[in-house]
Amino acid sequence: MLIPRLLRVGGWMLKELSKGRYLSTSGTGYTGQRWRPLFILPSETKAFQGSAFQKYHHFSTAVTGDTCDEGSERNDTISVTFVDKDGEEQLIKVPIGMSLLEAAHENDIELEGACEGSLACSTCHVIVMDMDYYNKLEDPTDEENDMLDLAFGLTESSRLGCQIVAKPELDGIRVAIPAATRNFAVDGFVPKPH
Repeated sequence: MLIPRLLRVGGWMLKELSKGRYLSTSGTGYTGQRWRPLFILPSETKAFQGSAFQKYHHFSTAVTGDTCDEGSERNDTISVTFVDKDGEEQLIKVPIGMSLLEAAHENDIELEGACEGSLACSTCHVIVMDMDYYNKLEDPTDEENDMLDLAFGLTESSRLGCQIVAKPELDGIRVAIPAATRNFAVDGFVPKPH
């Protein structure tokens, strides 16, 4: 009886953490305390994006009052420029550890990502515009190369946006979004917004 209850509580906690909520509980219910991350572990891009562990792993502690040190903030983002099919540029800040696909979706940039980063399509195909930055990326896996073979407008510096993960040495990277994608979904399919 205790184990099923612990599993339900653990499942609930994972669900709430994956939504980005931080709650403090007491014997009488929820309290309205402010939360501050105690530890932030690096994000990992997982093959299954529906996982509760897809973004940042936070361990939090409650804070009473405003005791944040403003001088202790670290630079945890990089600058990324997306160039769309019309040549218009959009500069955004991307948190370290987040994929370019996730960053594009959070900033309403039209980068499709039909498989939601599970390496099952090539719709998040981007072209790294500077070979110096391309050479700083990890080599593509065999699975990524297989999907890139299906991409529209493949170039020497093509990558999948779901596989480019922000790291400090990529600060200032520019990526172009091709004019079209090859989505093998049925005609008339409209992807759900993320």
